[in-house]
Amino acid sequence: MTQEADIKPIVQLTERAAGELKLYLARQGKPDAALRIFVTAGGCSGLSYGMVVDDKLTGDDFVIDSDGAKVVVDRSSALFIAGSVVDYKAEKLMGGGFVVNNPNAVSTCGCGESFKTA
Repeated sequence: MTQEADIKPIVQLTERAAGELKLYLARQGKPDAALRIFVTAGGCSGLSYGMVVDDKLTGDDFVIDSDGAKVVVDRSSALFIAGSVVDYKAEKLMGGGFVVNNPNAVSTCGCGESFKTA
């Protein structure tokens, strides 16, 4: 399912994240692939973010294109991360990478990869 232009995207990429994603995918030899962001049960706060490079879409996927950088979110994960902003941080406690700023999270763990919703 492609995200309609007049509807707010499930997630948004910052300009920096979009640029870093395009560079990363090019280095992986998959410039037309997308970053799949998903939510799974687990982690110290109850839910965890996952991210993988993916070039296969399903009928339940939301596809977000941000300046040529594509993000894919499945329908069940979208329930937990709708309205999130994905940024890129060059330096974090466990190295650099993409981070999800989720307005639905009522608490997060120290690593930033696990969260809890209301």
